Amino acid sequence: MATRGLVSYLLSSFSVAVLSVFLITQYQNGYDSPLQSRLSPSLNSNLSSHLSSTDKTWPELKFSWRLVLATVIGFLGSACGTVGGVGGGGIFVPMLTLIVGFDTKSAAALSKCMIMGASASSVWYNLRVPHPTKEVPIIDYDLALLFQPMLMLGITLGVALSVVFPYWLITVLIIILFLGTSSRSCFKGFEMWKEESIMKKEFARQQETVVDSRGERAVLIDTQYEPLLPREEKSIMQILKFNLRWKRVVVLVVVWVLFLVLQVFKNDVNACSAWYWVFFCLQFPIALGVFGYESVKLCKEHKKRMSTGNTESICEASIAWTPIHIAFCALCGILGGTVGGLLGSGGGFILGPLLLEIGVIPQVASATATFVMTFSASLSVVEFYLLKRFPIPYALYLTSVSVLAGFWGQCLVRKVVTILKRASIIVFILSGVIFASAITMGVIGIETSIQMIQNHEFMGFLDFCSSQ
Repeated sequence: MATRGLVSYLLSSFSVAVLSVFLITQYQNGYDSPLQSRLSPSLNSNLSSHLSSTDKTWPELKFSWRLVLATVIGFLGSACGTVGGVGGGGIFVPMLTLIVGFDTKSAAALSKCMIMGASASSVWYNLRVPHPTKEVPIIDYDLALLFQPMLMLGITLGVALSVVFPYWLITVLIIILFLGTSSRSCFKGFEMWKEESIMKKEFARQQETVVDSRGERAVLIDTQYEPLLPREEKSIMQILKFNLRWKRVVVLVVVWVLFLVLQVFKNDVNACSAWYWVFFCLQFPIALGVFGYESVKLCKEHKKRMSTGNTESICEASIAWTPIHIAFCALCGILGGTVGGLLGSGGGFILGPLLLEIGVIPQVASATATFVMTFSASLSVVEFYLLKRFPIPYALYLTSVSVLAGFWGQCLVRKVVTILKRASIIVFILSGVIFASAITMGVIGIETSIQMIQNHEFMGFLDFCSSQ
């Protein structure tokens, strides 16, 4: 019921926000029509300066209080973001623009570098730890194959929509989405906290000593919490080999390479030309083909197990794999990628809460989300590098900070979860990062939108071809 409510909230809010653009455009056209010829040059000037991709502001990499503050924020954002499985782009972009002084497009590119570094180090850490409760890899490759193609397709759509959508509409959509997902994640965290409290009380009750016939004391151990403790029967190398599924990884890498090749070709042709739309549309069969194959596989396995009376879940998700649920996952994957393309994040703001919503435990949700984000973020980094969209020294420095933060953040939080036996901590971190991103992006977006209104800039949809 809560999931349906969240989806209804998002769809209705997004629809109202998009429809309001047409009303504002009609009002603005009617209000400015007598002054159209007089304001047109200034509007074109403001619009071109707002959308220009050649205006680069790249501060010099040198020791200063700005660099120190950016390092601290970047480290904390990467550590918390990778633990929650959300990346942290909503924190990095405002930090790079307000504190360091980069332009918005360069900040988005550097944000992708930081997300890629933090996600890669987090994946390396997760590959070296066992699953907390089962003898399966901690990364759910079935869910990764299901969501990665749709997430990458959504990022492509998000980049295209960022050219068409007015800035204020992007800000409104981000605020709606982030507040909805953060509140739902927080509610989910409180539910898990209550369940864990009940389990801890039961565990404490079972730990009461029992006197046997010889007067010796025995302690009962709760099997539900025992798997959360580190298992020493396997070495790190054995766990690493067990967690890696090379065939699945190869498929994900092939999808990544195909998307990269199409993006490179698309950027080398004229916008809105015939070849541009050919390369753009070729992304759909690639994404839908991999997604469809994995969807059919999950449906068949689910039906087979149900027919034999086996109620065990196919993957970490505890939902029934029906066409409706698969369509919902596809919608959320595309939505997460679209937001990532609009914002300059890795799409984890949707994927992380979604994995929790469909029944994935926090440890596996974090590991799977960061694994998928490594592919989506690295694709954007390569594309931004080919476009020369970020300075190499800053990219190397910030990526190094994120790599360290991602590894040690995972290490610290996992130890805290093991000691306290409360996986809900990961959910609260996820909710907190999303809420902080909503505040930072919302404040900056509202301030910029007010300035655009005061400058009488165009507030409606832009033309896609002329804005490239």
